[in-house]
Amino acid sequence: MNNTFASALARALPSIGRQCQPRASLLRQTRVFSSTSHNLTNDPERRELASQLPGGRPDGPAEENSSLSAITRLMRGDKRPMDKRPVSSDYARVAESLETNMLRRPYADYSPPHHLHVYSHKHNTVLTLTRPNGNPLLSMGCGHLGFRKSKRSGYDAAFQLTSHVFGQIQERGLLMDIQSLEIVLRGFGQGREAFTKVLLGNEGRNIRGLVSKVTDSTRLKFGGTRSPRVRRLG
Repeated sequence: MNNTFASALARALPSIGRQCQPRASLLRQTRVFSSTSHNLTNDPERRELASQLPGGRPDGPAEENSSLSAITRLMRGDKRPMDKRPVSSDYARVAESLETNMLRRPYADYSPPHHLHVYSHKHNTVLTLTRPNGNPLLSMGCGHLGFRKSKRSGYDAAFQLTSHVFGQIQERGLLMDIQSLEIVLRGFGQGREAFTKVLLGNEGRNIRGLVSKVTDSTRLKFGGTRSPRVRRLG
């Protein structure tokens, strides 16, 4: 009876009949979840978008274009050439400079050098050979050769000391470990010139070929403590 009356009323008044019709629930209106996989290769637009993604291929499905699938392919042993990504300008500049240096000096050794410290002041001259990390290998002064007091500051004492140190370096086999040598000069005593004479002479023929750098580490005082008074004779 009610259904007949409702249908008759719906035919007479369509606007009222729409409101009387039962509405479907929201759960029925939503799309039922589907576990079926959608192949994007059937859609040309989606296939074109997938090919534009980094690492995507136009002829493969979207499943193979994902990052996870790339790892899976690598674990399975599928070796494919890696994508060539652009290199930054800084890295390219460093690589170019390194390549240029290698072309200019193909047989150069870029290992850290040993150091030969020459400390020559007005009272004595001390020579110290150190490893690249700073650990000393040999250290000798003019007093080791028998020079006493004021005789240690002379030119002849520094000359003999340098010749003796060069001989000790060869006798102890230290030249086998030294790939490059950096000379560090300090002070302006008479031993500075004596060391230069021996290095450029016959005694230093096996040493000067290893020298890669000569630096000066003489202390410079900017203000600081008061200097001692000037010695006056007579």
